[in-house]
Amino acid sequence: MAGVHFGFDNFKQLLDLTIGLAQRLDENRAESFTLLYCDFSGVKQSVIDSSLEQILRNSDAIVNDKTDYFFILPYTDKYGAGIVKNMFGEFFAIDLKAYMVSYPIDGENAETLTQELRDVISLRYKNDLRCLDSFNRY
Repeated sequence: MAGVHFGFDNFKQLLDLTIGLAQRLDENRAESFTLLYCDFSGVKQSVIDSSLEQILRNSDAIVNDKTDYFFILPYTDKYGAGIVKNMFGEFFAIDLKAYMVSYPIDGENAETLTQELRDVISLRYKNDLRCLDSFNRY
């Protein structure tokens, strides 16, 4: 098990691709995928790498900007993404700063999903996720 890591500069295109696939393949418009954000501040990179290998599926996508990690979890609802979040928290033995949004329930495009994520993270954790500023430039 291990997710596939993508460069942060491809994040918006990866979300757009995942949304396009969901629209094509998911006729009942259920929670097609969940975008999970986790703040891995204070965790050593070697521990992060080990957790990614042990927790994620081969179909999961990983994008990060420094310690801000975003996981695209296909065919996973919020309940399932919560299990992944809890597994990371147990692996690191910390209470993670994390939040998740699901397509199409929380938004039907990359901008809406990431804005919802950004708004909640900003309010709840006082983290402004400036790395997502680039989403408004496309």
